[in-house]
Amino acid sequence: MTDPAGKEGHVVSQPITSEPTKPGDDAPPGTPGSGENLCRSCAGSGRTEAGACPDCKGTGKVTTGIGGG
Repeated sequence: MTDPAGKEGHVVSQPITSEPTKPGDDAPPGTPGSGENLCRSCAGSGRTEAGACPDCKGTGKVTTGIGGG
């Protein structure tokens, strides 16, 4: 396999997304080095005083970076 820069043997991975990103996401779902996390704006409830949380769109979950270093 050849990557876009023409280097033989390098695999270029793209995120596999089955759902659109939300305003609170750091990355699209399925991006390597990311994972599902509780929304900080609503503490995972999906609700704020004004109704559905705008950051997670009412799901209580956002995609954030994981890992270290």
